[in-house]
Amino acid sequence: MKIGFFQFNPDFGQKERNLEKVNSVLREVRDALLVLPEFFSTGYQFIDMREVEEFSEEIPNGPTTSALIEIAKTNNLYIVGGLPEKSDRGYYNSAVMVGPEGLIGVYRKTHLFFEEKLFFKPGDTGFHVWQTEVGKVGVMICFDWFFPESARVLALKGAEIIAHPSNLVLPWCPQAMLVRCLENRVYGITCNRIGVEERKTPPLRYIGQSQIVSPEGSLLYRASEEDEELYLMDLDPSSAKDKNLNPYNNVFDDRRPSYYGVLMGG
Repeated sequence: MKIGFFQFNPDFGQKERNLEKVNSVLREVRDALLVLPEFFSTGYQFIDMREVEEFSEEIPNGPTTSALIEIAKTNNLYIVGGLPEKSDRGYYNSAVMVGPEGLIGVYRKTHLFFEEKLFFKPGDTGFHVWQTEVGKVGVMICFDWFFPESARVLALKGAEIIAHPSNLVLPWCPQAMLVRCLENRVYGITCNRIGVEERKTPPLRYIGQSQIVSPEGSLLYRASEEDEELYLMDLDPSSAKDKNLNPYNNVFDDRRPSYYGVLMGG
């Protein structure tokens, strides 16, 4: 199977239009793992809680997850995409992973960024890895990249590919993900959005540069900062099983957790 991303500029609040755009672009894509941006169906820059309540959805019965499941079943796709989730416990910045079999799993963003803290609860799902036809896939969302523990936990749980829906506005993530993939020997698919949202001050300018990174920390492909793009490539995830750097060093076996107590609050 192929892997890839669809980088585009969602229109805020135009859920039906954004979903139709994704559907029209993916209509000809088959047998692939594809990552969409964070909040791809709603836009990102919420002004108040009323908007969060209006555009958030239950999973799996909301229109966004339902639409992704239909596309996945029709075209034998695995899709990871972000949406605001409504639950009995409150509202979350979440991502779903769907496949030909339907909903595979839900991840709620662990590390909230900027004004997300005004509207959403910190994620309570923890990090998960799911087995798919394309390999073992783990999910983190946008600002999770800033915390090395996110990718490390996914890798220790067996992830061969990290799917990373994003709405990046800070400049550092594209280069930092080279290190995240290198230090964990995993593939990374970061799907960012493009465009500007000026619904309030400060406006948010998204940096694009969606990319695919190898377990060796090599940049396999990076999109532009401004252009919409669907990109797919062939990939063999089995190389992410090899954690050896040389005959003497293995990135997991060489860890010494007994000296990492401060990471656990010790």
